[in-house]
Amino acid sequence: MRARITAVAAHLPGRTVTSAEVEARVAAESGGYRPHPTIVRRLTGIRTRHVMDDGEQASDLAVAAARRALAERATHPAGIDLLIFGSASQDLIEPATAHIVAAKLGASCPVFDVKNACNSFLNGLQIADALIRTGQHERVLVCTGESPSRAIRWKVRDRAQFADAFAGYTLSDGGAAMLVEAAPDGGIFYRDFAAVSTAWRAGTLPAGGSMHPRDPDFTYFSGDGRRLKDAFAGGGAELFTTALEKTGLTWDDFAVVAVHQVTVPYLEVLRATLGIPADRLVVTLPDHGNVASASLPLQLATAIGEGRCGPGDRVALVGLAGGISLGVMFAEL
Repeated sequence: MRARITAVAAHLPGRTVTSAEVEARVAAESGGYRPHPTIVRRLTGIRTRHVMDDGEQASDLAVAAARRALAERATHPAGIDLLIFGSASQDLIEPATAHIVAAKLGASCPVFDVKNACNSFLNGLQIADALIRTGQHERVLVCTGESPSRAIRWKVRDRAQFADAFAGYTLSDGGAAMLVEAAPDGGIFYRDFAAVSTAWRAGTLPAGGSMHPRDPDFTYFSGDGRRLKDAFAGGGAELFTTALEKTGLTWDDFAVVAVHQVTVPYLEVLRATLGIPADRLVVTLPDHGNVASASLPLQLATAIGEGRCGPGDRVALVGLAGGISLGVMFAEL
């Protein structure tokens, strides 16, 4: 059996914050340090990002997207036989946020979480694919709810701390979901993953773990953008070029190539390095920010909504994540 993506949906909170508003808030809360005007938009290409309401949780974003995906397929939550919550965010340390999503959704199937930074959703899809191909499940809901707005450092001491916190200013809240079902043909036909784990210190959110269980100063994103970029570059394009060689395909054979998007300049560097035609990309970053693991399903849902791909078309998912993790997946819708 193959694992076919039969529905995909995204949910973005209605409240948006512009890059100018980000800079203004940092200046207002920092008591002396003021970012250079327009620096966030100039360095990232992001105009706006989404922020969920104070009373919302990561699980709420996942549930909203999941309901849309199930409605697309006219499927009731009772028809799901596994729910995977793949996200960098979570409602609580324990239990798995997947339980909270299932309870809110009204599902009664087995559940678990998958966490691998911005590749969390893609790894959740990888697991769903494997479990369906081995006959353990027939209909899996993979969902994510990203709530990084809760971990952004607004009060900074100086330029160095602003730079350390800068990755957080690209981030956006959002949810996404995919229904993956057993099918005799089509579906996911290639997948491969790699890691450069020696670079794990380049981007972190330390709070809540055994290193820093309760120190409030570690509840913010911390990252070295240059080190992250160098680590991705050091990982090389081999994973992605090998995927094309093994399948005998070129990027032109895909209706859409969804690439995890952190900044517009880096997206262009990656696109040029891999040789992806610009018209195959779905550029969501300027208006929606970096929605972490929801980035790839958001792009696919956007492309389907715009009529850029549909049943029978090939799509590629290119994942990049802190850690450092790399992933690629090819599917026929």
